[in-house]
Amino acid sequence: MIKGVSLFANVGIAETYIKNQGIKIVVANELMKNRAEFYAQMHPECQMIQGDITSDETFNAVAKAAKKEQCDFLIATPPCQGMSLAGKMHENDPRNSLIKYVVKLAQELEPTNILIENVPKVLNTYLVHKGEKLKITDFIRSELEPLGYIINPVIVDASDYGTPQKRRRAIFLISKLKKWEVPLKQEKISVREMIEHLPSLESGESSKITYHSAKKHNARHIAFLKQTPTGKSALHNKVDYPKKSDGTRIKGYATTYKRIEWDKPAPTITMANGSISSQNNVHPGRKLADGSYSDARVLTLKEIFILTGLPDEWTPPVWASENFIRQVIGEGVPPKLIESLLCVMPCKDHLKEEK
Repeated sequence: MIKGVSLFANVGIAETYIKNQGIKIVVANELMKNRAEFYAQMHPECQMIQGDITSDETFNAVAKAAKKEQCDFLIATPPCQGMSLAGKMHENDPRNSLIKYVVKLAQELEPTNILIENVPKVLNTYLVHKGEKLKITDFIRSELEPLGYIINPVIVDASDYGTPQKRRRAIFLISKLKKWEVPLKQEKISVREMIEHLPSLESGESSKITYHSAKKHNARHIAFLKQTPTGKSALHNKVDYPKKSDGTRIKGYATTYKRIEWDKPAPTITMANGSISSQNNVHPGRKLADGSYSDARVLTLKEIFILTGLPDEWTPPVWASENFIRQVIGEGVPPKLIESLLCVMPCKDHLKEEK
């Protein structure tokens, strides 16, 4: 079993299936106390060091623990809010520089394999290092290639790797052994295959299935969403379209007040997955005899767990509120994507077999 360390661990969603690939995360770091407590409950065998990795005290504590455990794998999912496109980026945004602490720990530990995950924009985002403006990709290369690392920055979609949700991510696949390639794509999984079996629910209703209870919504929202077909936005309804309380038509993006499609992977589940007016959050619905559509609501927690690729037994702490759970799911990395990438991670035994 390879021992590993996790930085910017959130609540550990990315690591759900990591043991299946012979890796045991034994040290983790998370800034936010409530997320660290969530992580500790979900991964009690791991030493969670809560604190700001940019502080010497926290960084040194993580490095010391990881060295003691002889960690040979590093996974890091630094926050992405500071990322922006070239020409529009703010290279002095401190969030863009968090990657420096991932690289610093890599330089201290020199693990055989490193996986860094972020949004696709990271590949065109800059930071300032030693007074010079560098693309983050070039910074990683300049710091790690001299240590013998082979760096493969790729963009992948979780829907190609066992997850019924489209979610494009940039991944730095980094190894000392050989170029870490992406695995072959898998057949896409539809929303219908995964959640159609769950009972239909309207706003505020509950079922006997744990976490399959519908949020309560505004009556006006329910009225126009009942007239919105699967895969369509209520903004395009000719009669029952979104209106303000004074009757004025509401304007918005094509993804606003939009129902998910049944026969495709779900759209990206964001941190705003509890908002009926946000991006692609409304249940696909089922056409009823009167021509209206059922399930005028956002997805339940159970539906979100399934579409994120979490196992049936995944159970968050009882103290965690629904809104908090929705937020950390929206921030999380689909775990089957990570598992698929680790399936083809270079390892010493594998190289011996090839020779």
